[in-house]
Formats: sequence, structure tokens, C-alpha cells
Amino acid sequence: MTIEERLENMERELGRVKEILARSQVKGTAKEIRANNFILEDENGESRAGLAVDNYGSNLMLSDERGALRAVLGVDNDGPRLMLNDENGKPRAGLHMTKYGPGLALNDENGKPRAGLHMTKYGPGLALNDEKGVARAALNMAKYGPGLMLFGPDGKIIWSAIK
Repeated sequence: MTIEERLENMERELGRVKEILARSQVKGTAKEIRANNFILEDENGESRAGLAVDNYGSNLMLSDERGALRAVLGVDNDGPRLMLNDENGKPRAGLHMTKYGPGLALNDENGKPRAGLHMTKYGPGLALNDEKGVARAALNMAKYGPGLMLFGPDGKIIWSAIK
């Protein structure tokens, strides 16, 4: 995109914003601005942040100076969530709240889920997965007492203890 094209786009967008502000002015301040999507760019014209609303929910997205998506804060039908990505844009940590309770998920450098912590109405739980994402250990605290389970590489229980 040439500098002239970028200037034309900026002038067009500025005109739209001025029109919106003129319609919603209250003593020199904007009362309200409505849109489905906002994109914030850095001085080089690269997208660095976005705020979007669609039929699935709303999201605030933040990117680093290279354009890699690093964080997403969102709300959808399941509830709120925060996803943190590494420098390659792979999801590494997620925090969510659902109707069942809060949870924390930790992924390895390949994006495979390796550890999860959750809290439900039955109690807290911890799950540990191998490099393939297969469950290998689980620790739970429920109404009936603590439980520990160990799983083989195929995901089948090889040992368990429930108090």
C-alpha cells in the first residue's frame, strides 16, 4: 500500500470518526461510539490490538511488535477466558470460567495440554498429561475424599487410590 493510499484511508476513517463524534457530542465529549470491531495500529501500520464483537462473544486481542497474537481476553456463551500465547503465537496458558467453575490450562511449546487445574462443585482437581497430550496422572479432592489416579501411555488407569 502506497503512502498516498494510506493517507486516503486515514482521511476516510477520520471523516467517519468525526461524523460519529458530531452525532454523539455532549458538551464537547463523545457520549458514545458504536462499532463491531476496532483495530489499533502502531506507527508502522501494523495491527497491535483489536476489540471485536460477533455472534460468538467479545474479544480483546493484543499482538507483539512482530504481529504475533500474544493475549486474548474474551467472553462467550461458556463464560470469560484469558489466553496467553508464546512468541510464536502458540497458546501456552489459559484461564477460564465456565458454569462448572474456574480452570487453568498450561500447554507445552507445541501447544499440547500438559497440566490443568480446575475447581468444580465437587472439589479441586489437577491433571498432568504426557508430551502427546494423553492424561497420565490426576489428583482430585471430592466430597468422598482425595483420589489419585495414574494412567498408562494409552490413557487407561494403571493405578488408583481413593480414600
